[in-house]
Amino acid sequence: MNHHLSPFLPFTKPTIDEATIEAVGDVLRSGWITNGPKCLEFEQLLSDYFGGRTVRCFANGSATMEIALRIANIRPGDEVITTPMSWVSTSNVILAVGARPIFVDIDPQTRNINLELIEAAITPKTKAIMPVYLSGLPVDIVRLYQIADQYNLRVIEDAAQALGSTWLGEAIGSANNLPSDLVSFSFQANKNLTTIEGGCLVMNNDTEAILAQKLRIQGVTRTGLDGMDVDVLGGKHNLTDVNAVIGIHQLKQLPDLMKQRQTLAQHYFACFKNTRLVEQGLELPLEDFTNSNWHMFQVVLPIEKLYQLGINRATVMQKLKDMNIGTGVHYPLISNFQLYRELGYNSDKTPVAKRVGSAILTLPLFPLMTTSDVERVVHALQLALQEI
Repeated sequence: MNHHLSPFLPFTKPTIDEATIEAVGDVLRSGWITNGPKCLEFEQLLSDYFGGRTVRCFANGSATMEIALRIANIRPGDEVITTPMSWVSTSNVILAVGARPIFVDIDPQTRNINLELIEAAITPKTKAIMPVYLSGLPVDIVRLYQIADQYNLRVIEDAAQALGSTWLGEAIGSANNLPSDLVSFSFQANKNLTTIEGGCLVMNNDTEAILAQKLRIQGVTRTGLDGMDVDVLGGKHNLTDVNAVIGIHQLKQLPDLMKQRQTLAQHYFACFKNTRLVEQGLELPLEDFTNSNWHMFQVVLPIEKLYQLGINRATVMQKLKDMNIGTGVHYPLISNFQLYRELGYNSDKTPVAKRVGSAILTLPLFPLMTTSDVERVVHALQLALQEI
């Protein structure tokens, strides 16, 4: 099999159809291109999707998190419990409001924050828990909120990757039968639903929504034709109508896109079962086809074995790239970054996350892929790891 004849397979690629491109053209021709009617329409559709909850859209999924922290009144000196296994914005926004992230280790199967370790990390300064749903796999929502209620903590769910994921049959972000507080989603380019850049925050009531709107555009409240006031310090985080109309079309396609992701993920498991890679130490993701939206398909390399052979993750990634297969790392451990080390963080305190962060690898998974693409990836990984 000559891999060089196969086109390059990136680890992800958005699905944008012609109808969406046409709709963007319509918005551009309309003359109303920033925050306007399409944004309101998108917010209403999202609110319907989340069972009627209050939703506001923002320029990105980092703004949604920072604004959630401000709505939850997280201040300098407060502590927020989170995971070191995430995109660095999760903890950066905690620092941005003057609070301190407290990193709790992860569960090796789910790779999410280990709920059983949270209580030991709670201090009188703890004000919130911020779990992250890596690859779209949620934590046990019921258990999470039991802990939060017991210690009177706010919950800010970093559901950036979890649109369409469920717990006990209910969509993450809706609160019909599940407890739910502030829930943040990202619509960045590689997410299951994209607006190119963007995000939304699901909130509890109109009071929170009004504050979110103020924080979204410079703290401004308008009244009448010429009335304007500013009573809080806001930023510039509004979503444009150009982005919103892409989201409206993506939301229509979401069920089909999710089915395709699930089919591809199931094929990955079937293909891996025909190899010896798991016996050789490769760790597959949790095989959850009930709750996860399969945002990513991530494996953990047998890193100790590879080190003994003088191979590291980058070597494996390069071998796959040479076979025209793109991979990603989601994520390097936050506590290993210079900024965090200088703040006194130490990855040794979260040993499971330290190991996973050094060895995790994101394989290609996106709806435009075929099952033969999956077979190609697994075969290439076998070749890249044949020395073990």
